[in-house]
Amino acid sequence: MPGFSSLLMSSRTVGVRSRTPLLLMLIVCVALSRAAAAADAPARAGLTAEQIVQRHLTARGGAQAWRSVQTLSLGGKMDAGSGDSVSRSERLARGAAAATVIRHGHAVTPGGSEKEANPSGTAPQVQLPFRLEMKRPGKSRLEIDFAGQTAVQVFDGAHGWKLRPYLNRNDVEPFTADEAKAISGVGMGEFEGPLVDYAAKGTQVQLEGQEPVEGHNTYRLKLTLKDGTVRHVWIDAQSFLDVKIEGTPRRMDGRMHNVFVYQRDFRGTHGLTMPHTYETAVEGFPDRHRMIVETVGVNPALEDNRFAKPQVLVAGSPAATPAAAVSADAPKK
Repeated sequence: MPGFSSLLMSSRTVGVRSRTPLLLMLIVCVALSRAAAAADAPARAGLTAEQIVQRHLTARGGAQAWRSVQTLSLGGKMDAGSGDSVSRSERLARGAAAATVIRHGHAVTPGGSEKEANPSGTAPQVQLPFRLEMKRPGKSRLEIDFAGQTAVQVFDGAHGWKLRPYLNRNDVEPFTADEAKAISGVGMGEFEGPLVDYAAKGTQVQLEGQEPVEGHNTYRLKLTLKDGTVRHVWIDAQSFLDVKIEGTPRRMDGRMHNVFVYQRDFRGTHGLTMPHTYETAVEGFPDRHRMIVETVGVNPALEDNRFAKPQVLVAGSPAATPAAAVSADAPKK
């Protein structure tokens, strides 16, 4: 679901760091043996880009199944940073309710010190609960709970707003130009991503070759969108699932960096096949950020006002997981 991946990459706008968003995003997939991949490659070497796309769509549940999705809700946990970024956010949030944050299985109160919480000295990774709702065309609402407060990021398809109470910013702020571009980038507004009906969308797809991705032999596809934007998608040569996608480049440290999202733990949900682990990597930076999907709701009732400019009161009352959400099914891969 590349659309979700694009939002995932933009979710750092409401994470514990105040700089340009990053994750976002992420149950490790069962690895294919190298021998199996090598034996399979020659038989599939003659596939065209169009044939690869068609097999990919079938593996994901079928184009028609994705076209029928009008709304989608997800819930789970996301990495929110470590080290000083966590400490700074905790200090800002000390006035809030004494909620706990999960650090690799250990509950730590926001007022606790890094030394006490992590005697080994390694930087812990905070995981925060999130809820994501999406609705055609291009609407999204992301909520992240931290220290008893809820950060909100809303996009109505054209304009976006954010509320970040954990930074003592209690006013609703508009998206920056970069944030709006990231959230409306490749795949956003389309649950099915850019490969469903790609020709009708004016997208050109080319097969550039094969290369390994995390032990999987993959096809590297080049996508040239109608506006000239170029992105790449890596399709597993055996499962035909999209195990890696290229995101919108991110400006960090004064220059642009390539962004990639690794998608794992694919599961069948309501006739669709979706990744339940997303891991975002920014080129030149060692840290990666994961989003773990625990619940999925397909076509829940979502009113349009959920995607309007948020009210300040939202920050003090975390919403419950959508009633339409269901527990994730058993892993498919």
